[in-house]
Amino acid sequence: MMKAGKRFAALFLLTVFSAGSLLPLTGCHGSRGMDAFEIPEEFDTSEEYEITFWAKNDTNKTQTAIYEKAIDDFEALYPNITVNLRLYTDYGKIYNDVITNIATNTTPNVCITYPDHIATYLTGTNLVVPLEELFADEKYGLSGSEVRFDSPAREEIILQFLEECSFGGHYYAIPYMRSTEACYINKTYVEDLGYTLPEELTWDFIWEVSEAAMAKDGEGNFLVNHQKVMIPFIYKSTDNMMIQMLKQKNAGYSTDSGEILLFNEDTKEFLETIAQHAKSGAFSTFKISSYPANFLNAGQCIFAIDSTAGATWMGTDAPLLDISEDKVVEFETAVMPIPQFDTENPQMISQGPSVCIFNKADSQEVLASWLFAQYLLTNEVQIAYSETEGYVPVTSKAQGSAEYQDYLARCGEDNSAHYEIKIKAAQLLLDNIGNTFVTPVFNGSASLRDAAGQLIENTTKSVRRGQEIDDEYIEKLYSDITSLYRLDQIGGQSGAAASGKADLGKLPATSVILLSTLAGAWVLIILYLLWQMIKKKRSEQK
Repeated sequence: MMKAGKRFAALFLLTVFSAGSLLPLTGCHGSRGMDAFEIPEEFDTSEEYEITFWAKNDTNKTQTAIYEKAIDDFEALYPNITVNLRLYTDYGKIYNDVITNIATNTTPNVCITYPDHIATYLTGTNLVVPLEELFADEKYGLSGSEVRFDSPAREEIILQFLEECSFGGHYYAIPYMRSTEACYINKTYVEDLGYTLPEELTWDFIWEVSEAAMAKDGEGNFLVNHQKVMIPFIYKSTDNMMIQMLKQKNAGYSTDSGEILLFNEDTKEFLETIAQHAKSGAFSTFKISSYPANFLNAGQCIFAIDSTAGATWMGTDAPLLDISEDKVVEFETAVMPIPQFDTENPQMISQGPSVCIFNKADSQEVLASWLFAQYLLTNEVQIAYSETEGYVPVTSKAQGSAEYQDYLARCGEDNSAHYEIKIKAAQLLLDNIGNTFVTPVFNGSASLRDAAGQLIENTTKSVRRGQEIDDEYIEKLYSDITSLYRLDQIGGQSGAAASGKADLGKLPATSVILLSTLAGAWVLIILYLLWQMIKKKRSEQK
């Protein structure tokens, strides 16, 4: 029996040490902390530094070329810094890869991302570099004396855009580009249906026109387009749809501390309205039907709501098309802000990528990363990238430059660089910066955003399956979404972004296996020790 006990103990120790050696590689998010970054007094140009830059483009070769040129130009200024570019086509993939690489301490140096995602990265100690001291550093800060390029001053970054990067008591990012959502409208069809576009769109107007467009002839063709297919209203990002509707109604979504307010009576009312129009076929979503631009350009959609950054896909003469040219229908395109409940107090979301810097053991490497991130704010990069889509530069320095103002003034001059719809979409945001808002950022806010959109997606799908959207359905939907996104583990955080005490998202499968193995091993060893104690007592009693 003693031999068996020794074998068991040895097996347990082997399990613990094996799992322990792997745990730092696959453990929970941010389980390995780092020392806080301190700005070096001087940047050491005698040493070589290699940094990685993870970025996102929209399969747009022009955007890729801009990144590559920015890297080449930066490396010419700093020959001792090599920047390795890794491109993604989806922000979610960047987020997932960062989470995975946090566990192995192989995060990128510079990463294009969103504040909601950064809040989850902060679940580890000092993993993301707070930037306020770098902003203000006399030598290497914004417009610093030792910076080798024309860097903007802090006050030249648009305040609203910079504040979007502040949470948990620090600035954890710098804005890179900004966009909002626009409603791209087949004005021709609106007028064919007997309507005139108002100066400001309302939800009631869109719903009314969309239902009117559902009329068919005796052969099953829609009267407005003489085709078998018509989805009058398609929304690309349903999370934005729900968030903006709630904001416009001054209804609950979340608090800054992470309290979940999404599941309220206003949300229920929105879902009931959406269900009504999904049932008639007047409304659908990108996830259910595909890109709004494809339907709009084929004359099968009237109101397509998408990002201003997607403007080059919209309209009869769009330079980027995902359908064959023979399917494109001629129509006049109008670009308007998203529909409102209160046109006197318009509210629209501000969105777009920001740039964060990950901490490393070598402070010189981090400083090299900051210099490159800062280079992305130069006029050369800001203007060039903004001209690829309906983005706007994030600095007043770039926005007010003669080059950018000339670009805006040439709206409609051609169907490529100065494509009318693209420049109108950018101008829409420039005219409405004061009407934009962002949602609170905390650890778990990315999950809450996904949940907001999923409410609309599930409701729309359920209607298509013939389900009744009543109180019982809504109550179950709320429960299912809460469970799916683990929202019950998020609410009521205090300083969540900084403390990292809330929901960390799903752990990698390897982490779950290892932690389960450890838990099982501990249970076995406790049972073994109890058995030994009982055995010893029995021996003493004899």
